[in-house]
Amino acid sequence: MIAGFIICVLVGYQLLDTIALLLNLRSLKEEVPAEFAGIYDKSEYRRSQQYSRAKAHLEMISSTVMLAALLLFWGLNGFERLDVWLRGLGWHPFWTGILYVAVLAAARELLELPIELYRTFVVETRFGFNRTSWQTFLLDHLKNWAIAGVILFGFLALVLGLLQTFGIQIWPVAWLVTAAISILLTYLAPTVILPLFFKFQPLPPGELRDAVTGYCQRLNFPLRDLLVIDGSRRSSKANAFFTGFGKNKRVALYDTLINHHPVPELVAVLAHEVGHYKKQHVLQQFILAQVSLFLAFLLASFCITWPALFAAFGVTHISYYAGLVLFSLLIQPLGILFGIATYAWSRHHEYEADRFAAETTGDSSPLEEALIRLSKDTLHNLTPHPLLVGLRFTHPPVPDRVRALRALSLPAPH
Repeated sequence: MIAGFIICVLVGYQLLDTIALLLNLRSLKEEVPAEFAGIYDKSEYRRSQQYSRAKAHLEMISSTVMLAALLLFWGLNGFERLDVWLRGLGWHPFWTGILYVAVLAAARELLELPIELYRTFVVETRFGFNRTSWQTFLLDHLKNWAIAGVILFGFLALVLGLLQTFGIQIWPVAWLVTAAISILLTYLAPTVILPLFFKFQPLPPGELRDAVTGYCQRLNFPLRDLLVIDGSRRSSKANAFFTGFGKNKRVALYDTLINHHPVPELVAVLAHEVGHYKKQHVLQQFILAQVSLFLAFLLASFCITWPALFAAFGVTHISYYAGLVLFSLLIQPLGILFGIATYAWSRHHEYEADRFAAETTGDSSPLEEALIRLSKDTLHNLTPHPLLVGLRFTHPPVPDRVRALRALSLPAPH
């Protein structure tokens, strides 16, 4: 019964996601949306639609391959076979558990690698976005795997160690430890991890720096560093973000963003990010993440030693490490529903941050122009199907954001 439920949900969501992608392809229109009239010529707009088709086809293949691999591994009794083989090595259960999870995680990474290669060196290269060399691609993945391995080992060492020493009743402490790790990673990501991949340099003095610092001072935004990231070494796509706690805020702008946008647009993009901070979106999302983590551990405390769960996956030996892996599959239906709800919430936050940027800069036009320019430069799909938006999008479609900005009634400048 449990196995049938999980299979039905996974296959059902795969079908729904595929239908959404197909509907999204059908929703591609030959006419340029009114908000972009005069921005795209016919050949550019046709190229953006070709990019949307190429990405959709790859996404359908990728998700189908990953689901098929999971169901095949399950059908061949892979979870049991792997457990029996590893326990046969005679290692301590703690190390057996570490290796069990590591083998499954490594297998998933290796399965995704050809898809990533094709996405980077075929799709992204075909449309002029990729600037990543083979050497950089390889080094990036080796670094990613090393970092992920350290984090995974740390998590498993702490959680499995607690569970195997004190039993399932220790789950609240395991949750607290995991929450502490997530907070630590939030702090380390911009200061330790990202510099392993990108070069950060202070934004040089000039008009942009003066405009940004002036805006931040006027809004009492505690800006500590204003940095430029060499994103152009990997992609021509642009981005911006801020990190840090309390009065330790760092704003980072991709060099590709700086090179393609005038100062007013860049200030508007920054104002949008400040809006997330001022509207407490970051804090809300952090609290939501910790609450969801707490609920996951609470559910896990009932399930990871549940005999019916092990039986559903054909695993005969009940263990905490296998229970964690199997529980991660059992909870996927809830994760899907949770994702749809949080994506809707995130889209609402984007509208709020857009409004904040327009109100605090006194003009919605720079942000409108920035969004339009970004969507053009990245070949953004201007007419996504609502079903795909609901299932996947953390940001509203750009035409919707532009229309919302144009509908604002801003006070006249003094």
